[in-house]
Amino acid sequence: MAGDMTVLNALDSAKTQWYHFTAIIIAGMGFFTDAYDLFCISLVTKLLGRIYYHVDGSSKPGSLPPNVSAAVNGVAFCGTLAGQLFFGWLGDKMGRKKVYGMTLMLMCICSIASGLSFGREPKTVLTTLCFFRFWLGFGIGGDYPLSATIMSEYANKKTRGAFIAAVFAMQGFGILGGGIFAIIVSAAFQASFKAPAYEVDAVGSTVPQADYVWRIILMVGAIPALLTYYWRMKMPETARYTALVAKNVQQATADMEKVMQVEIGTEKKEPTSAVKSNNEFGLFTKQFLSRHGLHLLGTCSTWFLLDIAYYSQNLFQKDIFSAIGWIPAAKTMNAIEEVYKIARAQTLIALCSTVPGYWFTVFLIDRIGRFIIQLLGFSMMTVFMFALAIPYDHWTHPGNHIGFVVLYSLTFFFANFGPNATTFIVPAEIFPARLRSTCHGISAASGKLGAMVGAFGFLYLAQPQDKTKADAGYPAGIGVRNSLLVLAVVNLLGTLCTFLVPESKGKSLEEISRENEDSDEAGAQVDISHSSDSRTLPVK
Repeated sequence: MAGDMTVLNALDSAKTQWYHFTAIIIAGMGFFTDAYDLFCISLVTKLLGRIYYHVDGSSKPGSLPPNVSAAVNGVAFCGTLAGQLFFGWLGDKMGRKKVYGMTLMLMCICSIASGLSFGREPKTVLTTLCFFRFWLGFGIGGDYPLSATIMSEYANKKTRGAFIAAVFAMQGFGILGGGIFAIIVSAAFQASFKAPAYEVDAVGSTVPQADYVWRIILMVGAIPALLTYYWRMKMPETARYTALVAKNVQQATADMEKVMQVEIGTEKKEPTSAVKSNNEFGLFTKQFLSRHGLHLLGTCSTWFLLDIAYYSQNLFQKDIFSAIGWIPAAKTMNAIEEVYKIARAQTLIALCSTVPGYWFTVFLIDRIGRFIIQLLGFSMMTVFMFALAIPYDHWTHPGNHIGFVVLYSLTFFFANFGPNATTFIVPAEIFPARLRSTCHGISAASGKLGAMVGAFGFLYLAQPQDKTKADAGYPAGIGVRNSLLVLAVVNLLGTLCTFLVPESKGKSLEEISRENEDSDEAGAQVDISHSSDSRTLPVK
């Protein structure tokens, strides 16, 4: 039956072709949308506070109360976590392609709905926003396991890491796109509707038209997703799902011949039962536990620890921006001007450290491997966190802020040229085809759990130990310095957990997941990695 697996060998050894780039663009635009939708909320939360929580006579502009701020920023994470688990499981049950269209439509509808409101009262506006942000997150969650799995199953084994990393790198462009679009919108509104600074005229500083700004920024997130919907629907199911899970090698071969525009051919044309394997164990079995249990623990723990560190960056972002003058005091600006300044700062950070980090991974991952990049990333993040934390008082003095910003940017760079990319790539490669999407979903959901701890746990932890100095509505915390020390330890744990994850560079998916190890007693003789097909590349 080895001939029936020719299609998988052809995929593994295929030269880089146009269909690879098409798959990167289709899956990548989903990720562009994910990042835009998830991160654009941070651009407009200050504006929402000014519009809906203005207090007459206050010396400071209105701001969202802590519980409302946490809900607005965090509800999409809750939706994402649920979506990763649900759509990850569904992707293995129904197939990658069928579910892929569902997630995209959900994202489009909820992006548009996020900018609409039922009523004008602060409570109804924010409740509507949170409701649709949850379901938007649910759709985004499905995109994680499906995009990664589709790209890994389409790619050849030589450049698979770079292709999956390129899909994930679109996240950087999504953050950048969100920042640039917010700059354009706020600049246009600023030019059209002049307003004084808050300290000059508290009420007049927020023009009525400011309410359109946040709605436009949120709703535009639907456009990149809609642009790729047609192409997502035209993509055939991945050959690995069709051959190994749906057990229809003939269909898989026909699909790939069309996509790759080559004659693959198989020795037998059996549409069903082409692959008889004793590797049919489920997720909750002793066999899975003994074979992949540690791998799943490794992918979940590293993603969880990374996201605690990655999403807690809000901890000192506002301090940095204020310290180096990127964002002046809120009362010296009007509402739309504040959106412009925040968007400019986020865009500069994305341009200087976030985007380059992703692309370093794309170019180097198939040369130096996943393990080394993840180990290096976590190690460097640990070093920089300690370098920020131990002499924290030194960094707070005037004249030392530039050094702090450089170390902060390097932490970001090594997160992206490191575990932020590899934790996304590895779960799409090391698990069997029938559980690949589910396991990626579980790993990604662990990451979102870490994101919640990072974004909200540290928001409270980083408050000063003196309650009188804490932000309004927050209890006393452990202070920024101690929070940074905790994050350094979190990164150190990530470095250690990396040793649970196997290296997958240069191997076929079936070789890594050991799907090519079949029982002789069951009569299965499928050896995918060493098939008679002469086109299969040797493992390097």
